[in-house]
Amino acid sequence: MSDEKSLGDDLNDMLGDAKDEVKKAADRAGKKASEFAEEAKEVLGDAKEKASEFADEAKESAKEFSNSAKEAYNEATAGDNKKLITGILAILLGWIGIHKFILGYNTEGVILLVLGLLGFFTCGISSAISGIIGLIEGIIYLTKTDTEFHNTYQVGKKSWF
Repeated sequence: MSDEKSLGDDLNDMLGDAKDEVKKAADRAGKKASEFAEEAKEVLGDAKEKASEFADEAKESAKEFSNSAKEAYNEATAGDNKKLITGILAILLGWIGIHKFILGYNTEGVILLVLGLLGFFTCGISSAISGIIGLIEGIIYLTKTDTEFHNTYQVGKKSWF
């Protein structure tokens, strides 16, 4: 019986040692998990910060692009450049009155647009008329000097020819 008792005591000691080792291993694993969680939080914080910086840079780039596009548009539609764009578009797309819209003559632009689209129903007759008007106006626009064009069509608001 004493052998059984000492064997039982040995087993209990071994079981107690195993429990202690498991507790230590669990504590070490918990500590490592906590360290990993802290590192993950730091990395996540850095990622959020970098994403925020990227978003700010993207917004700034979009704003710069928008401003440069506005400047380019303003340069293209100001003074002598407006004459060139209007003249070319009058020759190419005059049948739908696009050049009138650029100059700010919306009523005249709508008239040419309606004439141009009516050409689908009139075998092209009204489209031809609006196209001839656009061609003549485009040639007139391009042959005027910048000052004459500006004074006649932008300041004087002469809407036809």
